[in-house]
Amino acid sequence: MNNFEKYEKTYFMPPVVTYDWVKKTEIEKPPVWCSVDLRDGNQALIEPMSLEEKLEFFQMLVDIGFKEIEVGFPAASDTEYKFMRTLIEKNMIPDDVTVQVLTQAREHIIKKTFEAVKGAPHAVIHLYNSTSVAQREQVFRKSKEQIKKIAVDGAELLLKLANETDGNFTFEYSPESFSGTEVDYAVEVCNAVLDVWKPSADNKAIINIPTTVENAIPHVFACQLEYVDKNLKYRDNVVLSLHPHNDRGCGVATAELGILAGADRIEGTLFGNGERTGNVDIVTLGLNMFSHGVDPKLDFTDMHHIRETYERLTRMHVYERQPYAGDLVFTAFSGSHQDAISKGMACRAESKDETWTVPYLPIDPVDVGRTYDSDVIRINSQSGKGGVSYILKQSYGLSLPEKMREEVGYSVKDVSDKEHKELSPAWVYQIFEDKYINDNSVFSVPETHYVQRNGIVAEVTIAQNEGTRVVKSTGNGRLDAVSNAFKQYFDISYELSVYEEHSLSRGSSSKAVSYVGISCNGKMYWGVGIDEDIIKSSIYALTVAVNQLVAASGEKKFQDERLTEILNYINTNYLTVTLDELEEQFHLSKPYLSKYIKEKSGKTFGELVKNVRMKKARTLLKGGNMTVESIAEKVGYQNVEHFTRLFKKKYGMTPVQFRNEEK
Repeated sequence: MNNFEKYEKTYFMPPVVTYDWVKKTEIEKPPVWCSVDLRDGNQALIEPMSLEEKLEFFQMLVDIGFKEIEVGFPAASDTEYKFMRTLIEKNMIPDDVTVQVLTQAREHIIKKTFEAVKGAPHAVIHLYNSTSVAQREQVFRKSKEQIKKIAVDGAELLLKLANETDGNFTFEYSPESFSGTEVDYAVEVCNAVLDVWKPSADNKAIINIPTTVENAIPHVFACQLEYVDKNLKYRDNVVLSLHPHNDRGCGVATAELGILAGADRIEGTLFGNGERTGNVDIVTLGLNMFSHGVDPKLDFTDMHHIRETYERLTRMHVYERQPYAGDLVFTAFSGSHQDAISKGMACRAESKDETWTVPYLPIDPVDVGRTYDSDVIRINSQSGKGGVSYILKQSYGLSLPEKMREEVGYSVKDVSDKEHKELSPAWVYQIFEDKYINDNSVFSVPETHYVQRNGIVAEVTIAQNEGTRVVKSTGNGRLDAVSNAFKQYFDISYELSVYEEHSLSRGSSSKAVSYVGISCNGKMYWGVGIDEDIIKSSIYALTVAVNQLVAASGEKKFQDERLTEILNYINTNYLTVTLDELEEQFHLSKPYLSKYIKEKSGKTFGELVKNVRMKKARTLLKGGNMTVESIAEKVGYQNVEHFTRLFKKKYGMTPVQFRNEEK
């Protein structure tokens, strides 16, 4: 940039520099907090608050827990004066709260200030005058001694009027524009004021060090303040206060390092309101301490209410990225961040550890009145499987199988990407429901019936193209039987790869959720079913998964009805069925049956029977402790060696090897 040469640092290092503050690694207790929202914050507003608005704001500060509140500059305007009088005359100041008023070191202003605070249960009279080189030379055109005399004269007048005025008063002095003042000179002026007031253990004074216009690196300010701390007179009877501004964007750092360097008290505002770039943000300071396990003694548990009240009364806006309070500060859109948060929350639930260590969240959002489902995990095109799964679990009780999460995540992200919008939890669920719960785009299953006979025989009604067909098939269970019916009807092949289930809710009205994943040619297809009956929910899930497979194949063919009946018969009677039996059952000649079966199914009669027997054998090998000999006999082979050879030829391993691999 051009013209940088015309700038130089305008701060001063103290005559003796120490770094004791560097040795401290934590803030162990909160400072005394003083809100200056109603003075410094209010005077920075384009439209200052009305009397009624200031009264409401004051009450909010009291509710938050502030014990010291700077209420205004009574000599500045009629509203400011009336506000102070209203608080006193209507007895609105709690016994444990001290009000503070600001006054320049000018006689008529000081007198007006004491008129305003007359009768206050306890008030801090905050006196200031500017001490910087720039102000001395350019504004006042006075020497150091003359500037110090202004401060001393003001201090003496405060002491005199306090003795003449009804009320309980504490004195505070600020060398305004400290940032541009020689540090030893600032201490000299402060000590001169203290010599007037002579603070005691029962009547302490406040020395307030303001970064009126922040101009130093925070660690420089810490060195400056440490010098002040070590060189103030009456130090045990002085409350060392800070009033940081934020011109360099370092107000919080200045305050925190200042506390390490000896400060006892902090003056600031909610959300950093104030002149120019604002005062130090007490919300951030307090919750920074909270995040380190220190009670700030301020209550920010209902951040929404505090924000709403603040924005309404000041007509200011709390930025979306404002620490702890902004709309987006706990929000993760990034897929990797969402995944880490989700896993962190799960780990926390499992471990029962009370210590907060969840990734990407410096504090638990619940502690400031936020919610996980609407504030933490939010979905857009940058989100991942973890975020989508988290929303579905937190908002709708759906615990997706691990292998399903990626596909669902991409499905949801695709919608957000195309719409260029953030997706609400309800929108996420709608996408999920449409694709994985309600997809009957090719066919539906209005009803199923089951008979126990050499396994399970299922009668499955398949509705397609405004017509219905009842398909019979056998299986080792209801789901397997229905699956075989689908395979026969659509002439398809797939593996039932994933089946998971869980309860959706508790109580008499609880529903079961089933997740089914089928694989075909290396691709997974998913379906979800929800019903009070676990069998029905699993069938619904399988139906959706097969719908997706059939739709993806682009073929909506189904088996010849006669072939379906023949296959059903073979599946039901695989132990004893012969071509002679089929001839009698279906009134067709054996030569025609052999040719028909081969043309329609692509397999011979013998191959079909063998496939049914081998599939049954696989099921028995997976699910029990029967011997291979017993299984061979069970599926129709008297010779175990012959059975073993057939099994190995079909599956590439012996029955024993298959069983061991499954285990």
